[in-house]
Amino acid sequence: MRIVVISDSHRRTNVIDKILAAQPEARHVFFLGDNAADIEDFEFIYPEKTFHTVSGNCDYASLLPCAGLEILDGCRILYTHGHTFDVKGGTGALLREAKLKNCRIALFGHTHISQTVYADGVYLVNPGSCSSPRSGRASYAVIDITPSGIMPIIIEL
Repeated sequence: MRIVVISDSHRRTNVIDKILAAQPEARHVFFLGDNAADIEDFEFIYPEKTFHTVSGNCDYASLLPCAGLEILDGCRILYTHGHTFDVKGGTGALLREAKLKNCRIALFGHTHISQTVYADGVYLVNPGSCSSPRSGRASYAVIDITPSGIMPIIIEL
């Protein structure tokens, strides 16, 4: 199974459109906030995909939660924007929460810097910002979850 992870679009919906068009085999899309309304129209354009969305620190009036938990193919996934876990100061709090919830993957954004780290049995994946990166190029992530393992990949735009 392939999932797509997008964060920090900041009203650049044309970039989201490009990402989703490039990943037709992905059945699940995780949007990690900062302009969560950007993803809403795509739920109608791609009815075959399941969207998992959380609010970010720029989603002021959003009623969306700031974190969620999904189980896909037996793999527990924690997903959040990251500001409530202070990820700009490090991923320790996020890793502790993921371990507490028995997750194999923890997705986060907020820093606008892409990264994949494997720590203490958990893949920590930040797709970076698809619109305004702070380091490198704009990016998103795909994660393949298979019986033989988990493979996170950062894709630059």
